[in-house]
Amino acid sequence: MKLRLLLGTLMLTAVAAHAQVATINENFNNFTAGNTTFPQGGWSAVIAAPTATPPPVSPRMLVVFDANDNTNKVIQSYAGNNGASPSYLISPQIIAPAGDKTLSFQATLVAPSPGPGSIQIGLASNPADMATFVPVGNAITISTIGAVQNISVPVPASASQYLVFRFTPTTTHVAVQIDNVVYNTASNLAVSDNVKSKEEIQFAINAENTALEFIAKKDPKNIQVYAAGGQKVAEGKLSGRSFDISALHTGVYYILIENAEGSVIKSKFIKK
Repeated sequence: MKLRLLLGTLMLTAVAAHAQVATINENFNNFTAGNTTFPQGGWSAVIAAPTATPPPVSPRMLVVFDANDNTNKVIQSYAGNNGASPSYLISPQIIAPAGDKTLSFQATLVAPSPGPGSIQIGLASNPADMATFVPVGNAITISTIGAVQNISVPVPASASQYLVFRFTPTTTHVAVQIDNVVYNTASNLAVSDNVKSKEEIQFAINAENTALEFIAKKDPKNIQVYAAGGQKVAEGKLSGRSFDISALHTGVYYILIENAEGSVIKSKFIKK
């Protein structure tokens, strides 16, 4: 009887360990910080091999505290002495994508990186074999130290069941971090109040609470506004220097601003 109970417990544990997830909403704050902490939380990593180039610092996938917020943990891919080969961060196993979800996240180049890095999103069928990696969309260059880039990538239908971040440096000791990873339907918005941007775009609500007034060197390409629950409630371009919010109810709203260069800035405002 005890043996059967133990066997049943082990089988349940095995099933739970391999359970597929339909969505992901991960800020990594519950992860254990350190240099060699993967796998954890269902996430795993495949790290580039070290080279003979001095100094002998191996590539790493780290869990660290954000330099801008010592209460917030992030994932950092550090190139070490291998300035050419990619490292991979692999998500928990997901239900095979049906093409109805988007992967969004925030990425930052970390000081004192001597050059830019890139992130290529992809899908893999084997989390330990990156020969199964298939790119999704184009690689994203992360080039400005300290600037948060908000990135969103539609995930196509596929039989592969692992989302993969491929980090590729341009030289040794490049460090790129990611945070606030969300894999969900495109209508949902992942929100972080910790976003800091060096983009020269500012806005304020006018005195009548009917419009957002913008100050920018170049007009944004597009603006999207989301309610606190994540539903998109407005989208469009500026009229003059204004964006109409007269139809919105009182409350807190989140805004995605696509600038003239194509980067996306996330912020929020309160309509009274």
